[in-house]
Amino acid sequence: MKKSILLLFLVNLTMSSYSQNTTSNKAEFKFTTELIDYGKIEHKSDGKRIFEFVNVGKSPLIISNITASCGCTVPTKPDGPIMPGEKGVIEVVYNTSILGGFSKMITIASNAKNGVKRIRIKGFVVKKS
Repeated sequence: MKKSILLLFLVNLTMSSYSQNTTSNKAEFKFTTELIDYGKIEHKSDGKRIFEFVNVGKSPLIISNITASCGCTVPTKPDGPIMPGEKGVIEVVYNTSILGGFSKMITIASNAKNGVKRIRIKGFVVKKS
């Protein structure tokens, strides 16, 4: 009986350490900021902003898809993989011809430790004075 309990314990310990090692070897985002606040921005002005990040994981970071919560926001993903320790950027363009407040979510699908990452933009478009 003691041998079977010991065997069960060792199998459980081995499996849990294996699962921890596979996630620790994955790519991982570390953004400078996960929210860009445009503040008050003039109507029809430049709506382009840049999210900067570093791959702090141990594997190349591959972004497979980026989507925005509406068509008024256009995100652009990096061309290739981001190697461990390297910086990457995600460009986001908001359509500033729409007056009023906005808060938009950008969803990033990748091979990172947490497969889906969300970042946001917000602000308020005002008429030119």
